[in-house]
Amino acid sequence: MALRVSPFPNGFVAGVHAVGWALILPCFWFLDRLIAVCMSTTQERTQRLEQCHLHPLKVFFGSVVFFLLFLISAPFAFLGFLLWAPLQACRRPFAYHRKASSSLEKETNQGFELSGKASFGFATANLCLLPDSLARFNNLGHTQQRATAIGQHIVQGVSRPHIRVFVDSPSSCGTLSPSSSLLPTANPSVYGATESQAHPPVIESLDGNSVEEEVTVPSCGHVPDTSCNDSEDSSASETPTPLINTNHTSNQQERAVHKGTPRALHSRGMGQGDDVPWEVSSLFPANVDILCLAEVFDKRAAKKLKDALRPLFGHILYDVGIYACHPPGCCSSFKFFNSGLFLASRFPVLEAKYHCFPNGRGEDALAAKGLLSVKVLIGQDQKRKEVVGFFNCTHLHAPEGEGEIRCEQLNMITQWIGEFQAVSKRPEEVVVFDVLCGDFNFDNCSPDDGMEQKHALFELYSDPCRAGPGKEKSWAIGTLLEQPTLYEEHVRTPENLQRTLEQEELRKQFISPPVPAVGCPLAYPDLGHPWVGRRIDYVLYRESSIAEHCRTEIEEFTYVTQLAGLTDHIPVGLRLNVIMDSECAGE
Repeated sequence: MALRVSPFPNGFVAGVHAVGWALILPCFWFLDRLIAVCMSTTQERTQRLEQCHLHPLKVFFGSVVFFLLFLISAPFAFLGFLLWAPLQACRRPFAYHRKASSSLEKETNQGFELSGKASFGFATANLCLLPDSLARFNNLGHTQQRATAIGQHIVQGVSRPHIRVFVDSPSSCGTLSPSSSLLPTANPSVYGATESQAHPPVIESLDGNSVEEEVTVPSCGHVPDTSCNDSEDSSASETPTPLINTNHTSNQQERAVHKGTPRALHSRGMGQGDDVPWEVSSLFPANVDILCLAEVFDKRAAKKLKDALRPLFGHILYDVGIYACHPPGCCSSFKFFNSGLFLASRFPVLEAKYHCFPNGRGEDALAAKGLLSVKVLIGQDQKRKEVVGFFNCTHLHAPEGEGEIRCEQLNMITQWIGEFQAVSKRPEEVVVFDVLCGDFNFDNCSPDDGMEQKHALFELYSDPCRAGPGKEKSWAIGTLLEQPTLYEEHVRTPENLQRTLEQEELRKQFISPPVPAVGCPLAYPDLGHPWVGRRIDYVLYRESSIAEHCRTEIEEFTYVTQLAGLTDHIPVGLRLNVIMDSECAGE
């Protein structure tokens, strides 16, 4: 599918669609406010207990006013609907933002072809950016403000230098929080997350590219002092420029001039014999290359996210999905909401394909949940072959106890990914990664999710946190927070949530527990196994579909707490190292 910026075939159709939506929006907004004024989050209820407010009067008069405005605007909304609905048949299922670049080098990674090594970072998060009234059913309000804050927080984390700090005895020292120990912090915002912080110094190589710095701390509490280096170059690092090129060779790293302080202590499986480096971080992983966001249903919130992320991610697919009625087999019912998927990439998107799940049921059928698959251009190798990667993001059926629907959707995902890659992959291209991520709405510990846990998808794609069907690795952490407790002190700031996730007893209070099978009592966890909770956000990768002479290694897996108080999910990140042998690298 050709990637043009507008989702409509020409300007006239786009203009008529804009007029139709402009007529619908006021009525939609008044209805949204009518419901929202009657729904309060736990944070708002707590604030009312601390302060004297005439809340009942506010609810009464607000309901009356918004209901009257809703009735007045309804006829105009109906006219707008008559314009808007038929045009959905010719709408492409996503809008594409592309940032103009003056040279190819600014768009693609250069240098990895020399050594045949590259590093790619991925992250996924469910943001619950529904219309404000619906988000409040998940104990989250102020959708537009949250969207702006989320975009700022992601940029803050992604644009920092990639530095890792290790200690000799992690079991005795615990995790060193980047924000609480080595970076300046700000006062918590109204939503429980930290405000934008000053960016730490950018670490640059001699050719101007950012690099990763790895620092080893000999013992707990002793961090190397690099303040002298910082002072010499403070003027050059006060306002770092967002980085486009993020994959760097070992040659560049050897020539690096290090100018920053260590960021965080990196846990390595807490000394339990696991070979996957992992950490709980209060900041998003540095230099994320592709970002998958779910539940970005609200169009205005999607625009705010796009505006915030576009300085770092030059290629963004948003408003992904279909609306209204479509031919049988394409969707199951009238779609009031899009898929909620939002993809931001540093790499140019060569091809993209969206599929809508046709088997939605209940309230989930109102949204066009599905699969978005893209092929991105990384660069060229020494033989001038194009180096590409495949990235897929999805959001599965949500209600508990309906595993057969999710299994059908996993079957569709497997088929659709195979079809997309068969059509778009060319013999002369070198594929270096194949990643699938998103909100799967099932976990690997609930007896109720037993069908999904055994699905053949996990034979194709590797899950770094999974030891087997129904069995998590010892360091795995649940990613679904208990909604009623979102604003409690232990989880309302990134630093507090980070400390909570690192303590099993606290996790039991704030992470959603496993779902028992119908009619069977829950016995969890098994004797000698840690309490994990529901891990429903996944980043999976596949090696069988990449180039024959390439292999991947997990550099790190990250649980991110930076969006504490802004969403009810824990974002996760994965960084893969891709090694190309001499034949693949062209040497």
